[in-house]
Amino acid sequence: MSELIISASPTGRRTRVVPSLGIRPDIRALEPDRKPGSRSDRLRGETKELPSLVPGSMQLLSKADLSAFRSVRFVLTDMDETLTFGGRLAAQTYSALERLQQAGVRVIPVTAAPAGWCDQMARMWPVDGVIGENGGFFFRRRDRGEGLARSFWHPAEHRKSVADRLTEISRQVRAAVSGAALAEDQPFRLTSVAFVQPDSSTMRAAIVTALRDAGADVAVNNLWVLGWLGGYDKLSMTRRVLAEVYGIDITRERDDVLYIGDSTNDAPMFDFFRHTVGVSTVVRYLSDIPTPPAWITDGPGGAGFVEMANAVIASRDGV
Repeated sequence: MSELIISASPTGRRTRVVPSLGIRPDIRALEPDRKPGSRSDRLRGETKELPSLVPGSMQLLSKADLSAFRSVRFVLTDMDETLTFGGRLAAQTYSALERLQQAGVRVIPVTAAPAGWCDQMARMWPVDGVIGENGGFFFRRRDRGEGLARSFWHPAEHRKSVADRLTEISRQVRAAVSGAALAEDQPFRLTSVAFVQPDSSTMRAAIVTALRDAGADVAVNNLWVLGWLGGYDKLSMTRRVLAEVYGIDITRERDDVLYIGDSTNDAPMFDFFRHTVGVSTVVRYLSDIPTPPAWITDGPGGAGFVEMANAVIASRDGV
């Protein structure tokens, strides 16, 4: 384990200045083949002056007290641009998932990503399961590692009618909004309809309005405008999964859970949990997040996730 550099905070408490457990988040290492002017360069440009952008209600994670996350037993994480950066999952980030598990922390991605992606993550990644499509289902490996256990928000007898209605809603939206396009991953979705996030804010608003007019629940993140039926969200499915699978009442035991994310569809989680972290690019969405995360990382995407993992592991180790 490499040395952890400590300094005194204004309150006199010890604080973590450089959380390092042998792996330091290096943004360049996350994208070895990035090109100048790429989307990730633009994200870096938006966050290079991060300390001056942090509102008073958020604190830099690098200043967290060493004991801040000692109670954390579950890390719930968004995926796109939280575990990934520029659409890529780095080896450092994957290693951080493994290190959290080795430290006894259960890790559950809670994502808007489609069922096809979540199936692969639940089978092969060092995670305890995946909540996908913004709360539509939970996939986890069976106890003996043989296949997946799948649970859905909607009971089995309703899932076909819900899927049929979503197909009809997608047609209605495309008829109402010229240029609205389904996401490339739509064929791999089971409980939601996803539209490509348009560059035009006017078109984005029109898609959101058309989905709501059709009776759908709506969330917007950095990739998709997402619609679904059922009135659930990331938080409500998290509540159900942690209660039914792990015996955790998140109202009484909310300090056992940390959530990390980057975007507007993470707002319910940021609002509910006490231990919340935003990767640095969350500053782009703060105007649409009523309750900002408690902490913010120095780095974007996977680099920020590594910072969080180092902080949680250090707290548990009592460094």
